[in-house]
Amino acid sequence: QLQLVESGGGLVQPGGSLRLSCVTSGFDLANYAIGWFRQAPGKVREGVACISGDGASTRYGDSVKGRFTISKVNAETTVYLQMNRLTLEDTATYSCAAAKIAASIATVYPAVFDYWGQGIQVNVSN
Repeated sequence: QLQLVESGGGLVQPGGSLRLSCVTSGFDLANYAIGWFRQAPGKVREGVACISGDGASTRYGDSVKGRFTISKVNAETTVYLQMNRLTLEDTATYSCAAAKIAASIATVYPAVFDYWGQGIQVNVSN
């Protein structure tokens, strides 16, 4: 059974950093794009970052470019989201998701993703 489990969330001050992890099981990570998405109360779901199945392509939402980095190690089953220079606007529930698309494609459009983790809270606050 395909599963994704997020970890690493919590409370951080503005300007700080967090690293989220998405542990996957039940499928070959090389055949799926993995994306990170977030949703704040009263707002629509936003695509944060995505890494392609072959790991060669990444894509980021405009609001996080230059601050967030998505990565994975081929031999592992975990995808990471390093978040730096966090701001109050980064507060949200973050979820990882998997999409079985072409191995070289990365996208931050949520509709493409079929499998979702339960999400983890990130709070940026003084």
